[in-house]
Amino acid sequence: MLMPRESIVALNEAARNAGAAFVLAVNMGVTTSIFSDFGAKHIISDEDGEPTQMLAVSAAEVVPVTGIVKVDGCSEGGTVLVLTLASDHGLQDGDVVALDDMRGTLSGFNGRQVKVRRFGVVSPTDAKVDLKDVAVQEMLKNTTGEVLKNFQRQYNHYKSEFASSGSEGKFKQREITLFNRLVLDVEADTLDLWREYRSGGLVNSVKPAVTKEYQPFDQSLTFTANPQMMDQEAWHAGAGCWVQLAIAATLRFRESKGRFPALLNEQDAVELAALAKALSEEQKSQEGACWLQKVEWGFPSGEPAEDMEAVEANLKRFSMLFDVELTGMCAFLGGVVAQEVIKKTGKYTPIEQWVHHDDASLVQPGAALGEYAGTRYAHQAAVFGSKFMDDIRNQRVFLVGCGALGCEYLKGLALMGACSGPNGKLIVTDMDRIEVSNLSRQFLFRQPDVGNPKSTSAARVVKGWNPDLKIEALEKGVGVTSEDFFDDEFWNSLDLCWNALDNVIARRYTDKCCLWYGLPLLESGTLGTKCNSDVFLPHLTKSYNDGIETDTNEAQIAMCTLRSFPFLPLHCIEFAKQAYFSDYMEFAPQQYESFRKDPPGFFEQLDSMSEAEQFKSLKMIKGIIELQLSTAIDFDACIHAAFNHYCRDFIISIRDLVYNCDEIEKSTGKPFWTGTKRRPMEAKWESENPPAEAMEYLYATSNCYAFMWKVPFVRNRDAFHQRVVQLRLQVPAWSAPSSGKVETEEDDGEKVDPAAIEALKAELYAVDPNSLAECEAHDFEKDDDTNFHIDFLTASTNLRASNYDIKHTERSTVKVTAGRIIPALATTTAMICGLVDVEFLKLVLGMHKEEGALDKFYNANINLATGLQAMNLFRPEPAIVRKTNLRGSVAEFTSWDKVEIEGEIALKELVKKLESKLGGQLQRLHPVGNDKVSIYDSSQVKMLDWRIDLQDGQAVIEPDEVYSTWPQLKMAVQMLGKLPDGPARKNFENQVLSAAKSLQGVKDNFASHCNSKCSEAYIKVLRPSDEEAEKQKYFDAVLERRNYLPLQADMLTEEGEDADLPLIKYTFR
Repeated sequence: MLMPRESIVALNEAARNAGAAFVLAVNMGVTTSIFSDFGAKHIISDEDGEPTQMLAVSAAEVVPVTGIVKVDGCSEGGTVLVLTLASDHGLQDGDVVALDDMRGTLSGFNGRQVKVRRFGVVSPTDAKVDLKDVAVQEMLKNTTGEVLKNFQRQYNHYKSEFASSGSEGKFKQREITLFNRLVLDVEADTLDLWREYRSGGLVNSVKPAVTKEYQPFDQSLTFTANPQMMDQEAWHAGAGCWVQLAIAATLRFRESKGRFPALLNEQDAVELAALAKALSEEQKSQEGACWLQKVEWGFPSGEPAEDMEAVEANLKRFSMLFDVELTGMCAFLGGVVAQEVIKKTGKYTPIEQWVHHDDASLVQPGAALGEYAGTRYAHQAAVFGSKFMDDIRNQRVFLVGCGALGCEYLKGLALMGACSGPNGKLIVTDMDRIEVSNLSRQFLFRQPDVGNPKSTSAARVVKGWNPDLKIEALEKGVGVTSEDFFDDEFWNSLDLCWNALDNVIARRYTDKCCLWYGLPLLESGTLGTKCNSDVFLPHLTKSYNDGIETDTNEAQIAMCTLRSFPFLPLHCIEFAKQAYFSDYMEFAPQQYESFRKDPPGFFEQLDSMSEAEQFKSLKMIKGIIELQLSTAIDFDACIHAAFNHYCRDFIISIRDLVYNCDEIEKSTGKPFWTGTKRRPMEAKWESENPPAEAMEYLYATSNCYAFMWKVPFVRNRDAFHQRVVQLRLQVPAWSAPSSGKVETEEDDGEKVDPAAIEALKAELYAVDPNSLAECEAHDFEKDDDTNFHIDFLTASTNLRASNYDIKHTERSTVKVTAGRIIPALATTTAMICGLVDVEFLKLVLGMHKEEGALDKFYNANINLATGLQAMNLFRPEPAIVRKTNLRGSVAEFTSWDKVEIEGEIALKELVKKLESKLGGQLQRLHPVGNDKVSIYDSSQVKMLDWRIDLQDGQAVIEPDEVYSTWPQLKMAVQMLGKLPDGPARKNFENQVLSAAKSLQGVKDNFASHCNSKCSEAYIKVLRPSDEEAEKQKYFDAVLERRNYLPLQADMLTEEGEDADLPLIKYTFR
């Protein structure tokens, strides 16, 4: 509820005097307003919260500025310091960077902040240089001097050709920025120091501080000419003017009457509208003031607004509903305001004073409180009417996910009274259990809930808030493995599906279900301060699957960099997770247990691995077995295993790498350890006085092994230290490696001698698995501080960093990075979920079935970190219409459409029907989402005309395509033309006859298959065998619940192109 003007002004003034931020948020019916004031001077240290760039230096050169060099502010004849970077930058001229990790004589520059400029070259336009071209990228890896020579030669060549051609006009050229290079603005007298650069160095971008001034409430209320609206189109059309004046008029109304406008009071509405128009006239003559003027593309025109009748209607509606607060609107405001408070720290950009949102489409004509007067739902009934309340109470909603988003949605549904009627139902499902890290943002959970299912725990809480809520909590995943539970009857019973998911695969699946069953889908997602929401409406909007989104948003790091030449802390973290933890704690015990429990099954599945994976698996199993043979499995054995890893990973492997690379340097005569290739140093070890870093590693690793072998942990560090010293551990003797291979570029993977694999297999064949002890694999869990996982990764990361003289990483950073923790803020979650709650109300109202539905719904794309730059509501995109480019009756379609064929018929008849209906030649028919198997394949039709025969002792093979299926026939044909009668000839004749028999079998099977009923053909191809009993049972259960088959067809157009086709629903019973 809004406060009186004098109270707001007084509080605002007090906040400004105290140097505090002042934030006001109010929900007035279907209108919301936010005001933010950070005082006369506010310093923003980080405008957007995005991470700064950390760039590794691979070379530093002092180069002359020649005619083709382009550096802002530098003239020809001068010199500049150019850094070559290991990756591209996004910096601008004048940006500031901080230098770090500089070596030798350059170490004095560490911590210094310097300005940078972009480095560019002039290139002839006709040369058409493409920086994405592989050859160009390889060229740019050379020294800057060599790169400039190449560009100069190119420039001279084209300039000479132009001169000799006699062409008129100017020689065309363009400037190309080399984004893997930067010019550092350092003092001229330090350039000689930079000529000594050999390796190392980091460049960290620095964000400049920004100072802003803000107006106090009273002044800003009047002098904001075109206040921002969340709806960008409405903002650019000046809709914020009437909202701003409505607030000012409401405050004046309060001053004159001692109260605010009453709910649904028409007389108050008339008076408020008159006050707003009077205020507009008063402010009209004041420069920069807000008044009811025409706004075009966001610019006030100085002319009166054209449609004053619509403005007056808005003002009256504002007054009638001023006293109303809606659940979704309040959640939205709460999230925005909570985030705004954080900005007082200087992180993120505050809102530019005013932001309004108005959703007039929600208001239902003639809405009245009816039987809901005086109830918890009175405000909703005032906007939507009593019939709406009956409808929302009987909604059937499927909420998929019960994490941060799901908790917010459950709260909203409970407070709105959804699914609380006799026919209503809310089904929520989530397979996860509550973790400690969830408690910071998944507000329905408390400490005692840790370890319990999310869905049942959340359902219990919201049921307590609203006892009428009809809620069913499930712990089932939604996907291709649960279609026996979430079947047609289930999906057809729903009014809508509501996603609260955190992964793309699950989102794509639920979207496919909504497309198939014609259900609306509400979708949203968050990433830190960023969030988005989408409403997908049957046959009206594009679908989620029509867009392109993946879970992979990280740049891949070359494995050779991770394995041999790391230069950033991130490389050490990734290798510790991908190699050390995954191999030692997960892969090795999993493979060992597979061998121990079922040796024949293990060797069978081994063949499906690559040779490198086979070798790794066998070698690790052998190591675990040797450990058991050498000593009893107790905690001392765990220490020995940990120490073996310490020696191998941080001492022996480093010696091997340095030896091999030094040999390369000797043989080539070129320096090897340059740029980002750092010469590593082996870890230290003293058995009587172990280094602290080594002890951290041994402590975590030994206890990880204790878990695997079910040995009691040793958590007391003093006791652990004593045991390590008593074991008098020694680093094994080292000898130079025989192989000098060093992985310096990406290749096809590690090469392994097949004989070595067979030798390891032979050793394992001789092992009696019954004599082996059980070994339990770790399941990585970042949030359990007692399991040593993050301790192991931190110690491994920093030991590797010490090897390569890379900065150490804090445990918290290792946890976030290795644990792939996606930033999730309660503020962002509350805000976006509030907006989606409002879109749900529109679905209950049936707006998606009304004319002009797309103009009544909103999608959102918002970044709470950047103020007015990214707070956008916009209309959903219409459904994408695709053309089949076929002659049939289905010329175009959307993702929501299906081709329906009813009645059980033979497969060949279905093929004919589809070809007739769609107007193309059917190539393949396969299940939806599975193109690896075919129910029908036209390539088999061609085989009906194939011929394999023996005539007069000679093979008849027609056509030559036969050889692609039976390649052995080539040799048979040749030999039958040469060999006389006898055993050898008979052998090749038998090969031909055998192939002929196989071909006839294929023809007979295909004919039988095509003549069989479609459902039988489908079952024959797709039903799992008896050996896969569980899969077979699931297949039967799913098919039993359906009377149709979901199919996809592949067809060619007349031009031979792949046709775009809708899905097929074939009803067979």
